[in-house]
Amino acid sequence: MTPILNLLATVGNFAHFAWQALLAAVAAIAKPKDWLLQLYSVLIGALPLGTVAGISLGAVVWLHTYSALKRSGTEEYLPTVLAAAVLLELAPIGAGLIVAARTGASLGAELGAMKQGEQLDALELLGLPPMRVLVGPRVLACILALPLLHVFIAVLALMSGYVAENMVGSTNWQRFYEASFRELYPHEVIPAALKTAVFGFLIGVSGCYYGMKAEGGTEGVGRAATAGVVAACLLVLAADVLLVGLIQVLVA
Repeated sequence: MTPILNLLATVGNFAHFAWQALLAAVAAIAKPKDWLLQLYSVLIGALPLGTVAGISLGAVVWLHTYSALKRSGTEEYLPTVLAAAVLLELAPIGAGLIVAARTGASLGAELGAMKQGEQLDALELLGLPPMRVLVGPRVLACILALPLLHVFIAVLALMSGYVAENMVGSTNWQRFYEASFRELYPHEVIPAALKTAVFGFLIGVSGCYYGMKAEGGTEGVGRAATAGVVAACLLVLAADVLLVGLIQVLVA
């Protein structure tokens, strides 16, 4: 089979798996006990990195933009620039990449180990489809976790930006808040937050797909974890470009 045919086969298998995972995730909504633990694991695991990312993003964006805006005499627009950068792009993509790096590897390794231990075969023998029992709750947890992590990172970034702004000026939180959202509208902010749910779906599917395809013993588990991370990061970045373009067209 040629490389092109191999690629097409992989894309087709992944798309079929993604569709099955979506159906399983929808079905898992009715069984909160199956996905709440997974949601807790994804969020708690991502919070330390999310905290560092949120504080760093707010401070770094403020440092980069303050000097540039001050030279042009428009530093009063800094809160607006900061809020736009954080809410529309940096917080969503930051949340996506954090969960892709951590949870993508975790899912790949976890399901890969179960595959090598023949636990997936045991579930099928018991009449419990792995797609419904294992994949659906994990994908649903990723879908729900990403918007929450996005909000967490965005709040921290705005607060750290406010602290940096307050250190060089006399602004208060009310003025900073009003300036931040002066030029931002719900039809821009809400879609940017909702696209993180798509990131979560892609991350969950990637990790589960490569985990359930793991072969070759313990080395195969490692390869599955690595492949899950790489695929999740690539899909998040590609989806971000496509979704931003789509949002621009829809809200124009």
